[in-house]
Amino acid sequence: MNAPGAPTLAAFAAWSLLSLPAWAAGSAPVGSTPADAWRLCTAAANGAERLACFDEWANKQPWQAPAASAQALPDQPTLPVPAPIVATSAAPLTADPMPADPVVRGCNDAKYSAMTRFWELTEGTDCGTFAVRGYRPMSISVVSGSNVNRLPSSPSPDHQSTTETDYRHTETRLNISVRTKLAKGLLAHTPERKDSLWFGYTQQSYWQVFSPDLSRPFRTTDHEPELIYVYPLSLSLPAGWNWAYAGAGLVHQSNGQSLPLSRSWNRWYLMTGLEKGNDFAVTSRIWKRVKEGALNDDNPDISNYLGRAELTATWNPNRIHTLSATVRSSLGATPRGAVRLEWLRTLGDGIGGGRSNLRLHTQLFSGYGDSLIDYNHKRTVFSVGFSLLDF
Repeated sequence: MNAPGAPTLAAFAAWSLLSLPAWAAGSAPVGSTPADAWRLCTAAANGAERLACFDEWANKQPWQAPAASAQALPDQPTLPVPAPIVATSAAPLTADPMPADPVVRGCNDAKYSAMTRFWELTEGTDCGTFAVRGYRPMSISVVSGSNVNRLPSSPSPDHQSTTETDYRHTETRLNISVRTKLAKGLLAHTPERKDSLWFGYTQQSYWQVFSPDLSRPFRTTDHEPELIYVYPLSLSLPAGWNWAYAGAGLVHQSNGQSLPLSRSWNRWYLMTGLEKGNDFAVTSRIWKRVKEGALNDDNPDISNYLGRAELTATWNPNRIHTLSATVRSSLGATPRGAVRLEWLRTLGDGIGGGRSNLRLHTQLFSGYGDSLIDYNHKRTVFSVGFSLLDF
């Protein structure tokens, strides 16, 4: 067979396979099957005649599209249309990386106010017992004071320093403050109201890190363990305010020093807190010192300086900034106490895009009792540092 006929034969073979259903249905005339055409055309003398033969036979065929000439297939079962995929999680498939009001699930759900979450006043904010949480800000700050107490003294016998230490006015302050819930549902145990009993511990240290000539000593360290009972109130007040809680506590504070620097006292206190959403909060405490014998009293006049009550007002103008002011008063004939102004700025994002607990913390303090060794020493202190709030 000559080469020029090869493409035509290949085309014809392919066409024979495709058109097989049509012949099987009886559309081709008798005597004109592909086998007859093959025998007749291949008997031609040369390639040109064979090609002409195949072309003539092909032109006589009733060409139809395979779909039109094919017999209808039996009815097939109709498959159901797949349902759209729906997420089973309550969280959206995509999330805004910084939502306006992020929701943190669990006992820190942001649908509750900050004060309610802090003291776990409802069942929805209950984090369980013996979990470690933040209390007061945990911070590290650089402090610059208007003066520094180089000769601490107290009216008690043998409590007057005789050797002056050359402390610098600039130092570092370290704060550690944690708490844990010991019990819950003691008197109030409904889903909307949950009272609790807490243990807290706060430690504040002044470190003379900028005094290498003194080997950078810790000038003073205060230890403050306390027992706190919190009762939820949730009472609506005018102008959108809520009376959130009331409570009581017993606190011991000491500096762990020996004579003549030993300072310590114990006191009972009552406290309460009001809030207006997450924008405004007011907390207050009033206390009474537990009496000690004259021989054991390191600082008999401490209430006249460190005070008998304090009031704190907090304003959150937005999610980034927090402003607060604390006033402490002796409530005595000779007014003494202290004022503390604070500005905190949120740094970074929290877990899941929520609000971070890390803050730039700026503070201005003026008055008595910046530390226990300074309970009767007045000074003004400006500090800048970083704080980690409740966690």
